[in-house]
Amino acid sequence: MKKKIVLADDHAIVRKGVRAVLEKLGKDLEVVAEISNGKELVEYAQKHDADVYVVDISMPVLNGIEATERLVKLNPQSKVVMLSMYDDRVSVEKSLKAGAKGFIVKVSTADEIVDAIEEVAAGRFYLCSKVSKYIVQGFLGKTSARKRDATGLTPKEKEVLQLIAEGYSSKQIAKSFNLSLNTIHVHRNNIMKKLGIHKQAELVRYAIKEGIAQL
Repeated sequence: MKKKIVLADDHAIVRKGVRAVLEKLGKDLEVVAEISNGKELVEYAQKHDADVYVVDISMPVLNGIEATERLVKLNPQSKVVMLSMYDDRVSVEKSLKAGAKGFIVKVSTADEIVDAIEEVAAGRFYLCSKVSKYIVQGFLGKTSARKRDATGLTPKEKEVLQLIAEGYSSKQIAKSFNLSLNTIHVHRNNIMKKLGIHKQAELVRYAIKEGIAQL
């Protein structure tokens, strides 16, 4: 039986490229869905099963790291391979801490992409050659002992913050979450209070710095 693969990336050309690689080289792999943002990915996972999710780290509406955290919360057995334009240590560490079992960059070779999915599907970890210098054991051993995020932002506040950083208005955010405009204003005020930030530009800079949004 073929393993079911879900591709989540806001760039259709990337999804098509990965699909083409899997169709050519992944004999036991079948792409069952293509998704363009993190929110849609979580909604899909609530209704359908998949063996491996290939997730872009910088998707709109809900980024890949937040989406991965929710996938793992929904089902601790969820297997995620993070796909990224970046190969920095912070991105790798946050991805693994969120629950991803693999990390590959978008310039990885076709063989690496297939290897990553197959290894993660088999229950193992996989880091592509460009980030293999970051040792998985070191991350997992240390992150659990670190202090929690000092900001104390709730998952919903992080979602709102990401949309603010991506340029959405309060009215658009309220519509996206099916919430009242007043509720979004409350979330915005709570975010600013927790972060000690009072200007929109500072919120955007913080979101980018912390990997909540990547513009």
